[in-house]
Amino acid sequence: MLEAFVIATILCGFFGIVFKKNLVMKIISMDVMSTGVIAYYVLIASREGLKTPILTEGLDSAAGTAYADPVPQAVILTAIVIGFSIQALMLVGIMKLARDNPILEANEIERGNTP
Repeated sequence: MLEAFVIATILCGFFGIVFKKNLVMKIISMDVMSTGVIAYYVLIASREGLKTPILTEGLDSAAGTAYADPVPQAVILTAIVIGFSIQALMLVGIMKLARDNPILEANEIERGNTP
């Protein structure tokens, strides 16, 4: 059931990118899709029975204990940071476009900038 919600989130973001004409709405849709992809990755990577790979003093690792791999967690954190920076960069680009085009519709911008 949770997989269906995550895939629906990804599809909502995708259709927003394709069908929305406002550039700010396209960026928000891209962020929704990115969040859905990250949630899907986390959903796939999470398994029951895995423990955090942190050992405390006095506790030895028990034989046969399965530990979660920290590398996918680092990859997801990197994806979140990169997604945030791309979103910020695109918003700055839209702010520069808004100086000349008060309506941020893709059709209007293309019509105004064609020779």
